[in-house]
Amino acid sequence: MQSLRRALKEEQMEIGLNLPVMAPGLDRDTFLKWCERIDAGFFSSLAAGERISFYNPDMTAALAAAAALTSRVKIVSGVFVPMLHHPVMLAKQLATIDVLSDGRFVAGLGVGGREQDYQSVDAPLGHRLTRLAKSVDTMRRVWRGEPVVEGALPVGPAPVQEGGPKLLAGSLMVESIRAASRWADGLCGFSFGPSPTEMELQFEAARRAWKDRGRPAPWLGTGFWYALGPNAREQLDDYLERYLNFMAPVARQNVKQICVATTAKALKDAVQQARDAGADDVLLVPTTSDPNDVHRVADVLS
Repeated sequence: MQSLRRALKEEQMEIGLNLPVMAPGLDRDTFLKWCERIDAGFFSSLAAGERISFYNPDMTAALAAAAALTSRVKIVSGVFVPMLHHPVMLAKQLATIDVLSDGRFVAGLGVGGREQDYQSVDAPLGHRLTRLAKSVDTMRRVWRGEPVVEGALPVGPAPVQEGGPKLLAGSLMVESIRAASRWADGLCGFSFGPSPTEMELQFEAARRAWKDRGRPAPWLGTGFWYALGPNAREQLDDYLERYLNFMAPVARQNVKQICVATTAKALKDAVQQARDAGADDVLLVPTTSDPNDVHRVADVLS
């Protein structure tokens, strides 16, 4: 029976690929190639993440462009931090992405882990889990067509998906996973290693929290960084040194030491570990903007 469950999970687990929005060298031509190649057949979703104080494109614009440039894959935000945005405006932007993707959009939402991003837009840091839930409530009212201002027209456009896109929580800790069970349809988590223990802990916390609320079983997603090729270890380390600039040097070094997906075998093993943990999908995060990386990953995993 266990082997049957594993075989079914291998059939069902989705594999997505992030756009290289946090890697240097992303220009128009590179962006177009990544979208085209991700949409070509192997991957189930295309994703992008958000940061403010960093050299990355705006995620709203990037995902809207990706939605228009693709026709098959899910478009996933991994993740928006609603407290950095006005919830009504964010609802309008996410509904627009849902329209441009013809209902392929999945909205990952979270509180974020970088105080610099909050400071950059003068957003308060306190009570983030509570404020996140309130933002979700506001966005869902907008998506239901309820007017925000008495006597005014509703804020459009109406999303293609009735009631708005699926909402996933970018939650890593048990407390935030429990809080997300109030509003989220599941998780779009992350594992730094990746670590089987970490993934299993997050997934079990979600299963328990959703069950305690009497809700249907949650969607269980995870993700991790990877690098392939002859200079993979150096590539990953350089990427993390740049991306984790908000961390102290010793913390950055600790993260580098636990990141292991730098060979074809390690990448396959990590994906299998996500399957074994019960993941419904895994989002792979590239550490290069080279469009050939899309083919490298597909060749390894297919």
